[in-house]
Amino acid sequence: MFGRSPAHSPSDRAAMTEPSATPEPPTQSMTRTRAFWRGTLAMFGVPALVLYAGILGYGAFAREVGLTLGQALALPIFLQALPAQVVLADHAARGASLAAAALAVSLTAVRFLPMTVVLMPWLRGHGGPRWHELLVVHFVAVTVWIEGLRRLPTAPAEVRLVYYLGIGIGILTGTLVSTALGYLAAGTLPQWMAAALLFTMPLTFLLAMVETSRARTDYLAIIAGVVIAPVAYIWVPGFDLLVTGLAGGTLAWVLGRRRRT
Repeated sequence: MFGRSPAHSPSDRAAMTEPSATPEPPTQSMTRTRAFWRGTLAMFGVPALVLYAGILGYGAFAREVGLTLGQALALPIFLQALPAQVVLADHAARGASLAAAALAVSLTAVRFLPMTVVLMPWLRGHGGPRWHELLVVHFVAVTVWIEGLRRLPTAPAEVRLVYYLGIGIGILTGTLVSTALGYLAAGTLPQWMAAALLFTMPLTFLLAMVETSRARTDYLAIIAGVVIAPVAYIWVPGFDLLVTGLAGGTLAWVLGRRRRT
């Protein structure tokens, strides 16, 4: 890699000086500003549009549990992941302790550590200080992460960080708009339509889990969660989501392990 370049024949040198017959991708020559705005276009992609359907339900849910519009909009800014927003809003509405809310939100965010580790090598080479990388990983959430890994490989290393920043801010903007629409619509729609809007959030979660399930234990965890959730809501209303996740996941793991032995 660092040695002398191999010799080229005259025909090779001529081919290297001629324009390529296949144009290079447009992201191969891109300024930082253009990379940022190109990244924001991810807010109109299919994964983002699917996310907005769930965010509409979150907006309706935030109004239902008594949050103000300002509070409902603040949660997506500080907590990029929809499950964390729902968990925190739910705990706040029930008057749960700060420690319980922090623990529940932290457990929903543990999954982002390996995702961040996978993403970080793509954000290197920007030539700026390291704290810029710490800033943009705030936007690590499933939809932004997927869009980042899909788009970053086609971008030059020096603009990937701002490209990813554009993706994050673009999808966050769409999230805020969807939150406001869901919040406002819940107060103007008939009760049955407001209930249907509210139902889009858990339905989005359920369909996403089913779509991404691969192993039999994944499906066992979903079924166990569906069965345990109503019981946990009655017995431990302040910790029902936490209990459902731990109990359903543990039960699925135990059953899956027994089937393999």
